[in-house]
Amino acid sequence: MFDFHCHSVFSDGELIPAEIWRRVKVLGYTAIAITDHADHSNYQLIINNLIKIREAFSGLSPRILVGVELTHVPPELIPELINRARLSGAEIVVVHGETIVEPVAEGTNRAAIIGGADILAHPGLISEEEVKLAGAKGVFLELSGRKGHSFTNGHVAKLALKHGVPLVINSDAHSPSDLLTQDLAFKIATGAGLSKDEVENLWKIVQTRFLKD
Repeated sequence: MFDFHCHSVFSDGELIPAEIWRRVKVLGYTAIAITDHADHSNYQLIINNLIKIREAFSGLSPRILVGVELTHVPPELIPELINRARLSGAEIVVVHGETIVEPVAEGTNRAAIIGGADILAHPGLISEEEVKLAGAKGVFLELSGRKGHSFTNGHVAKLALKHGVPLVINSDAHSPSDLLTQDLAFKIATGAGLSKDEVENLWKIVQTRFLKD
């Protein structure tokens, strides 16, 4: 079990990274990416702090991955900031997609895909053209466990399956109660329309991409 989208006290989460790590260890995770909300003002602070705990916990399980979630950044600035985050040490760059429950700027989904984000989180009513583009660029589309953001999981899953675009199941956890068990993650995916075999294949693809070593 693994999760590549959650938040700590470095943005609007409730837990410090060590407590996130401990809680997902108890849940049987093999890896957790901490991806706090970031823009131009704080991405380096987040990444530098997470590098410290990744180094301190090196060799321990679950593995900590350093990430950010670029959030409400103007679309025209997203590709460059994705690159800056990677150069600063981010292992996973998530972009906060066009969820239907927040006023995310139109064009954010496309900018994240063109910029080559690793994961486009809760992309809302993403267009079929954008889904095809995500497939061509190797951008994973998220099935979200978070209330509100999960409203369009079925739409996202349907188009992703139609065009062979990789999916990832994430919690978008902000508090301990948001963290997913493997059973709940499975139910979120099947509730969005995936079969048992498709969920198992999804996990294999995600693990190959993000946990190579």
